[in-house]
Amino acid sequence: MKFRDLSILLGIIGIVLMMVVPIPKELLDILLVINISVALMILLISMNTQDALHFSIFPSLLLITTLFRLALNVSTTRLILKDHDAGHVVETFGRFVAGGQIAIGFVVFLILVVVQFIVITKGSERVAEVAARFTLDAMPGKQMSIDADLNAGLINEQQARERREKIEKEADFYGAMDGASKFVKGDAIASIIILVINLIGGFIIGMAIHGMSVTDALETYSILTIGDGLVSQVPALLISTATGIIVTRAASDGNLAHDVSTQLLRYPYLLYVVAGTVFLLGIATPIGFISTIPFSVILVIAGYRLQRNLVRRQQQEELLVEEKEIEEVRSPESVISLLQVDPIEFEFGYGLIPLADTHQGGDLLDRIIMIRRQCALEMGLIVPVIRIRDNIQLKPNEYIIKMKGNMVARGELLLQHYLAMSPGFDDDSVTGIETQEPAFGLPALWINEATKERAELAGYTVVDPPSVVATHLTEVIKKHAHELIGRQETKALVDSVKETYPALVEELVPSIMTVGEIQKVLSKLLKEKISIRDMVSILETLADYGKFTKDPEVLTEYVRQSLSRQITQQYAQASEPLKVITVSPAVEKKIAEAVQQSDQGSYLAMDPVSSQAIYQRLTEQVNRLIQSGQQPIVLTSPTIRMYLRQLLERSLNDIPVLSYSELEPNIEVQSVGVVNA
Repeated sequence: MKFRDLSILLGIIGIVLMMVVPIPKELLDILLVINISVALMILLISMNTQDALHFSIFPSLLLITTLFRLALNVSTTRLILKDHDAGHVVETFGRFVAGGQIAIGFVVFLILVVVQFIVITKGSERVAEVAARFTLDAMPGKQMSIDADLNAGLINEQQARERREKIEKEADFYGAMDGASKFVKGDAIASIIILVINLIGGFIIGMAIHGMSVTDALETYSILTIGDGLVSQVPALLISTATGIIVTRAASDGNLAHDVSTQLLRYPYLLYVVAGTVFLLGIATPIGFISTIPFSVILVIAGYRLQRNLVRRQQQEELLVEEKEIEEVRSPESVISLLQVDPIEFEFGYGLIPLADTHQGGDLLDRIIMIRRQCALEMGLIVPVIRIRDNIQLKPNEYIIKMKGNMVARGELLLQHYLAMSPGFDDDSVTGIETQEPAFGLPALWINEATKERAELAGYTVVDPPSVVATHLTEVIKKHAHELIGRQETKALVDSVKETYPALVEELVPSIMTVGEIQKVLSKLLKEKISIRDMVSILETLADYGKFTKDPEVLTEYVRQSLSRQITQQYAQASEPLKVITVSPAVEKKIAEAVQQSDQGSYLAMDPVSSQAIYQRLTEQVNRLIQSGQQPIVLTSPTIRMYLRQLLERSLNDIPVLSYSELEPNIEVQSVGVVNA
């Protein structure tokens, strides 16, 4: 244990022992001086603190100093009652303040108690209570504001995390201050009780035990009581003031002295008004010119100097702004900023502004937060910040989705309507504006509020416009997920794994594979809608097979086989067999014979006639399953799966192509179609 930590522990233990163990008067004098010094230091620190969180130890420090002050009160009370002598410091305070008149000393002490207990302590307690309540109430709004800034691209993930931590610390601090302010209140009450005990108990003990006369007992114990009370009340008053300063501090870039001097003297013209008022008081009242004219002159001079400095400062700021603008225009960085392209953009016409405007009930920002979380859970992909902006070049009710500056999807909404999708048979009683569901291209109707209930009773799927946008945006992100994961995103995923599996990452990167090679494998998995959330299994497989091959296609096949349980659960249902379209041995042989090897890896080099024939027969089987309402899945051998996928990815990209090695052994497979040569 460090010496500093050990000294703090021994100090707190010593404070507790002071309450039961008598201490010498000489040591008590030193401790009383230390108490005053610590209180003054706390007051000065609170005045120079820019943020309350910079002095977050204050609630605990308040308890320790209160305990220390009470321990000193117990020690001085013991000496007062036992020896009618509590040391040089207590006696000096009592005689100096009383000035030979005990009544004056008591009045001064009672004024200090009233100021501390009724004014400062009560006010600090109330402010701490209100600050804690409002801080807790404001936490959800502040967190939503952080999420909105994050989605808008104004801050990054690290800055958002730091802001959330600051909000949590503020709530903890003001909650602790709410409780710690009770210590100050209890200390003020205890000081009054100790005053009564010292005075009455000392008077009785002085006459009964020490044989003092009434006058001597009253004078001696009154002076000691006043001195003891002042010695404890002065530090208590300083710490109570520090408590009030801490809990009343607002957001600021400077300390208390800077804020007072800056904000109080911000308006020089007001000093002229105050100077004129004081000058009129000297004329119209018996106060006289001697007291008012010098102060009025000082205020006028100060106002003039402040006004001149203010004008000079504004001119300097204007010159700095102009110079900065000129430098920005001249600098090459002003053009470089125009070259940045956002990964995802959502642009909409002015008619759809209520979707994103929270003041009009729009919840698009909250939905985007949920979309990013959903993609992280389902696909293991950290979706970058989605830039949201309005575009006056679009139709009022139109929106577009861009990936890296290029439009990939568009749609149109009617805000005061609902999108109703048919269950397979149309109901003539449900009428609306014919349209197409943007995410899946299904025929649909825009219906009004009056038709909504009728459509739901008829079996239609009815959704509101924000849900239509959220669904469309989610599907677009899933479809283009492989474009969103680059080397930087891959490095972030690998670094997150390294925190818990350092040996795995250190073995793989960079001795076996580079971040770019891992990125190619992850991109191919996402392109076929395979989740990369199980990064540990993916990196384990790459570490095993990356020593033998660098071909991303082959490595992807190995990874898919290691994710067989995940792929099986993605496409198979526990209670039903997995219905698939199989490939005949003749077709598999033809594809295997058309595989060519090169320095960059293997690829399919099939003649156009054969590839068209296979594609045509596979299309027939897929269309047949779609018409029967089933999801088409192609199942083939592991050796040709990736080549068959290459053959189909141009036109049938959404059709899953699986191999036998990617399915769990306990899964029942039922062939509902065969692709023949």
